[in-house]
Amino acid sequence: MNTAKKATSALISVFHKDGLEPIVKKLDELGVTLYSTGGTEKFIKDLGINVVPVEEVTDYPSILGGRVKTLHPKIFGGILNRQDNEGDVSQMQEYEIPQLDIVIVDLYPFEKTVASGASEQDIIEKIDIGGISLIRAAAKNYKDVLCVSSMEDYSEFLNLISEGNGTTSLEDRKRFATKAFNISSHYDTAIFNYFNQNHDQAILKISEQKGKVLRYGENPHQKGFFFGDFEAMFTKLHGKELSYNNLLDVDAAVNLIEEFKNDDPTFAILKHNNACGLATRSSIKEAYLDALAGDPVSAFGGILIANTEIDGPTAEEIHKLFCEVVIAPSFTEEAIGVLKGKKNRIILVQNEVDMPATVVRTCLNGALVQEKDFKTDTEDDLKTVTDKKPSSGEIEDLLFASKLCKHTKSNTIVLAKNKQLCASGTGQTSRVDALNQAIHKAKSFSFDLEGAVMASDAFFPFPDCVEIADKAGIASVIQPGGSIKDQLSIDYCNENGLSMVMTGTRHFKH
Repeated sequence: MNTAKKATSALISVFHKDGLEPIVKKLDELGVTLYSTGGTEKFIKDLGINVVPVEEVTDYPSILGGRVKTLHPKIFGGILNRQDNEGDVSQMQEYEIPQLDIVIVDLYPFEKTVASGASEQDIIEKIDIGGISLIRAAAKNYKDVLCVSSMEDYSEFLNLISEGNGTTSLEDRKRFATKAFNISSHYDTAIFNYFNQNHDQAILKISEQKGKVLRYGENPHQKGFFFGDFEAMFTKLHGKELSYNNLLDVDAAVNLIEEFKNDDPTFAILKHNNACGLATRSSIKEAYLDALAGDPVSAFGGILIANTEIDGPTAEEIHKLFCEVVIAPSFTEEAIGVLKGKKNRIILVQNEVDMPATVVRTCLNGALVQEKDFKTDTEDDLKTVTDKKPSSGEIEDLLFASKLCKHTKSNTIVLAKNKQLCASGTGQTSRVDALNQAIHKAKSFSFDLEGAVMASDAFFPFPDCVEIADKAGIASVIQPGGSIKDQLSIDYCNENGLSMVMTGTRHFKH
């Protein structure tokens, strides 16, 4: 059975006309009858090409301020008729419905209108009705009709009709139908999510138009994909393709450094989604060197990120370390030259983009969705619960440690001193284990914990942690509080000269 179809007619009605001219000229050259309406009709006429106004087919003008133009049986009949169905063919002749072999239609820019901050009325007017209906109809009847639903497909379509002299295969038409249903489903998802901004309905709809196949997933035997506009968020200056694990670490790094966006130069080093080094200093070079000192062993193969421009001297220090990715809002030309010295090292400039406000993860046979933890503890949140108050320097360290604690896997304990991570205990089933891990690690890298501070992501159910911390030299503690036995920890601190503040906010991270 021959499924090839040679087009003799096309309906063209688009919002975006960039790249349309060569298509119109090629269709005219092939002898294809063109139908159109509104601005597209004028565009074609201005090219000196004959075009049949849709109104001549429907005997109805564009009405209701342009809301109704193509919604008519003579248009949709021309698209939806089955050319191998005798009944359809007979009705086409009876009602004088013209056959439409190609439909080139795009949609009003709904998402861009929402993003622009337009009024609700302007947004509503950008909900396409006729266009989406034409796309769905043409895609449904792909056996007889080819649907072009996006200007991004103009080039492919032009090549197709040029090479085939206007003839397309069933495979071609089905491929374009797949693209069309992707466009229509994404459009409807965007509209629903706009109307459901307050989550009045507990319904999850996610649609990402951009994606890439990764080399593999978390492990080589797993397939992996990334869906999102990575190029909008980062300008990649150098290096190999990012892996699944790289992307997870980059995500953790970006979320962590956001906490220090407006602080003095801050540098973080991450490994397996957790920071192994973090420091805030007067220069980015000092911040990097003190972050590296936090754990120079784990830093090997890590992800590095800065909250300010990386200069040449800092790059020279970084170049001594094997690392997978270096991220900053900018790099000097000297720094780029140095860092490109390793061919696989990934160098990313982080751009300003809007980040998702929710976290989505698979769970059982469905998904869990929650708001992001946007709460950052500030000095106003601190409630001193001990007789001794923390000094101004200790308060700075407590808030520094709290920011990091929020972005470390639970159960976690963070030890910090002079705005430098001394060590953290990460992902432990016991908070005591997390503390002991942190103390052991700090001592293994020769940190003096006398006068250091401790942050906990959740409350202490018993006074054992503050006792262990006290014996290690910790001077001040920050924790959310909320245990029915909070007083036991407070009493220990009072009896042993420690200061402790509570924030009232837990920061679990699982």
